[in-house]
Amino acid sequence: MTIEVDLAAPLRIADLRAARAPITVLAGPPVRERVTAGRVFLAKVLGDDRAVYGATTGFGALVGYAGRADQRDQADNTLAHLGAGQGPDIDPDLARATMLIRAHSLARGASGVSPHVVDALAAALGTTFAPAMPRLGSVGASGDLIPLGAAAQALRGRGDAYAYGVRMPAAEALTRCGLEPLPLDGRDALALVNGTSLTTAATALALDRVRTSHRVIQLLSCVLADLLGCDPQFLDQGLLDLYGHPGARDVAAAMRGFLSGATPSGTRPLQEPYSIRCTPQLLGAAEDALRYADGVVTADLSGVSDNPLFFPGADQVVHGGNFFGQPAAFAADMLTMVLAQLGNLAERQLDLLVDPVRNGGLPPMLAAGPGQQHGLQGVQLASTALIAEIRRDAMPASIQSLPTNLHNQDVIPLGTQSALRALDQSRLLSLITGSLALGLRQAVHVGARTPTAPACAALLTALSDAIPPIDPDRPLDADVRRAAEIVESWSTPGTDPAA
Repeated sequence: MTIEVDLAAPLRIADLRAARAPITVLAGPPVRERVTAGRVFLAKVLGDDRAVYGATTGFGALVGYAGRADQRDQADNTLAHLGAGQGPDIDPDLARATMLIRAHSLARGASGVSPHVVDALAAALGTTFAPAMPRLGSVGASGDLIPLGAAAQALRGRGDAYAYGVRMPAAEALTRCGLEPLPLDGRDALALVNGTSLTTAATALALDRVRTSHRVIQLLSCVLADLLGCDPQFLDQGLLDLYGHPGARDVAAAMRGFLSGATPSGTRPLQEPYSIRCTPQLLGAAEDALRYADGVVTADLSGVSDNPLFFPGADQVVHGGNFFGQPAAFAADMLTMVLAQLGNLAERQLDLLVDPVRNGGLPPMLAAGPGQQHGLQGVQLASTALIAEIRRDAMPASIQSLPTNLHNQDVIPLGTQSALRALDQSRLLSLITGSLALGLRQAVHVGARTPTAPACAALLTALSDAIPPIDPDRPLDADVRRAAEIVESWSTPGTDPAA
């Protein structure tokens, strides 16, 4: 069934996920009325011979010079110089999410854009079309100019694009998808590129993945504690109420629910290592940070990132900086810090699980025949490499401002780099949690007790049914990915853990 997305309604992260496949984008009468009103007002403003950035002027540092007189030529004047991106293409799924966000922003009617531009974006999203957008080149300050410039050119049939998952010349991709090249004037072209839609899309999708991993680690921490026979007092409600942080309180409540029915073994130390005992504090702090990111993404998905903006009712053209992606830059950098610490926690929990000194006497590396077999040894090595990769790239991009564009852009947020990096690292975090889940599955095979909490036992059964024990050794790369898929499906809100 094709998903419908109404441009008159708030945009959701679920809509961005759905845009990986063809979707139906609705631009009904309310959208058409306000977009048309904005366009009519633009014509009036130009008829009054008022100065409008990008319609009557040059761009960036060249704003003091007149633009081209013919608005069709002004579109080329906007886009040609932006063909300077480098590096690999961004993922076509992310490119499509970017197009959806751009369509939603333009549909607010404040950009003075032609209605047919919104229609063209909607039509493209109804097919498999995705522009080929270079990863490198955006500073996130005047919007994602260079990658969005490539997207605008692809919609015109220039450059390259994807159709049915295959990269090809954009003109051919349009034809194969039954689309026509998009005609643009200067304001249309600038409205397509002068926004933070790529940064917002990457931040939103990264947030979605980190939230999933955050829920996964809550579940796996409970399974680990139950397998080892830990006393669950580290989740005590009174303890966390006095801690004073709402995220920790809420995370502990969720973990208590999942651990309900667990029976301590009575053989564990009075106090567990921090990777167990401090999970509600660590995961709770992550929850509080993720709630901040939730607010930023919600605002960005509903906002208008463009310049200038048009207000027909007030007879105003307002020049400003709504294309400045600082909120997403901060949020994405925070996501990077959060996911790095989540990865640290999951990697340390795996280390505890494979260590016979701390795992209650289970075989080293959870090997079914130590020496003759090596169990999780390769998986742990790979997990160490993954968390090292995440930590290596944890330096915030949002503080790396460099002046550019003849000091017109003398301070920049670099949110695109923050967001793309957070999205990349969120995928690595999933592999670390999958490694921990595989270790928990193997632990029972080599002698760990069956979990006593029904929800923990059910999750472990799902893992055991899908993944055979490591006995004898075998390549485990696919098993790590499969384990990650299973626990992520269990972490979906509304899933019944015991079902």
